[in-house]
Amino acid sequence: MLEKALKKYFHYDTFRPGQREVIEAVLQEKDVIALLPTGSGKSLCYQLSGYLLNGAVVIVSPLLSLMQDQVEQMKRFGEKRVVAINSFLQGEQRERVLANLQAYRYIFVSPEMLGQKSFKRALSRVHIALIAVDEAHCISQWGFDFRPEYLNIGDTIRTFSRVPVLALTATATNRVKEDIRKYLHMENPYEWISAVDRPNICYQVVPIQKHYEKIGWLVAHVQHTTSPGIIYTQSRKKTEEYAEALRESGVRVAAYHAGIQQDERQLIQHQFIAGELDWIVATNAFGMGVHKENIRQIIHDHLPSSMGNYLQEVGRAGRDGEQSFATLLFTEEDDRITKSVSVMDYPQEFHIDEYERLANQGVNPFIMVEESRITETSYRILHYWMHKLPKIEVIEQINQMKFEKVKEVDQLQQILTGKDCIREEISRYFEQELLTKPVLCCSVCGLPEDVIPKKRLIKEASAQLFSWQERFKQIFPN
Repeated sequence: MLEKALKKYFHYDTFRPGQREVIEAVLQEKDVIALLPTGSGKSLCYQLSGYLLNGAVVIVSPLLSLMQDQVEQMKRFGEKRVVAINSFLQGEQRERVLANLQAYRYIFVSPEMLGQKSFKRALSRVHIALIAVDEAHCISQWGFDFRPEYLNIGDTIRTFSRVPVLALTATATNRVKEDIRKYLHMENPYEWISAVDRPNICYQVVPIQKHYEKIGWLVAHVQHTTSPGIIYTQSRKKTEEYAEALRESGVRVAAYHAGIQQDERQLIQHQFIAGELDWIVATNAFGMGVHKENIRQIIHDHLPSSMGNYLQEVGRAGRDGEQSFATLLFTEEDDRITKSVSVMDYPQEFHIDEYERLANQGVNPFIMVEESRITETSYRILHYWMHKLPKIEVIEQINQMKFEKVKEVDQLQQILTGKDCIREEISRYFEQELLTKPVLCCSVCGLPEDVIPKKRLIKEASAQLFSWQERFKQIFPN
């Protein structure tokens, strides 16, 4: 039955590992925790279930851009009863959607919107068959991408009569899985835990003496080795610097970060997917919702802030199963920089004092965000805990979270730059056993000097350059 439905609705002949098992558990109305690798088709688990269940599927998703991408993709596949409810939906349009919410089969919603009274009222009129929580690791304060608004999802779920919950993520330790079970109020959930190892990805660490030498290494390497690829860096400034240097060397490349206009970012994604660009230099803003199977290289010019972040980013390589490469350029001071960056989004003690002072004066503490005295992420963390704990315990809680963040950086550095097999250590971190190792394993196990294949001869001359506005009109004429 499931294969017929898969063929009918998605035109696939077979399931990927884990998809069938997860869907079967969902159809039996079980709570489910599914750890499926990046690019393994997590979304199909709730999309196909939606066609086979009697009722609507509510999908909680943290990223607005990813949410919009999924909605548009489903519409292209012919599904019209799908909607995204987030901050993009305004005024009369939002009121109209909420008034007719029961007409939709798939309802995507941001965690912030999920807690709003107007949405809860509209949702109470809908027969819900399944609640899917995407990027479920965000619910855990020990996860690599903790988002306090995710903690309210469980409270919202409890307001409905018993509805099965499907929690989806690519990476989670046992500690994070326990938080998912706890905060989503799961009852004896079925668990599908995929192996984190990707045998077709070769890991290598390249020691670099000084930060400024990284750009020279990148230019020399990227010019002559296989593509497509993504270079991840920590700052918007570096994305532009690297992209400019590579472009001057004849590489078809673009910078990508949150400071670039939405239309231009959409164009860059399209060009990369279509093969008009060979490389993207990006902050971690790039990747979610980008469906490209043949990425051959992921390069980090910095130590990522956690194992979860690292695996999510390198996991974008080799989704077609072909040999791919993950390279880290490492200098001795990288860990210090990453530790500093990793705790930037946590409030300082003076923020806690200011929040308390404003609240006592009857002033909405959100004014701290409006006046740029605190980031919105920091405020959300602070706001959540100030409503849960006494002030002194809030300070202790946030300090503990910062300590854990720094500890994650230390753990990742030890794994990537230590003397033991990188692949084995990654599996051990997630408390999994590595049964076999590929020939091209990691730089600790030993790799040929020219392990990354050379670039094929350029198949065509460089395309005529247009402004992004002109190119956008060509690709999206309407």
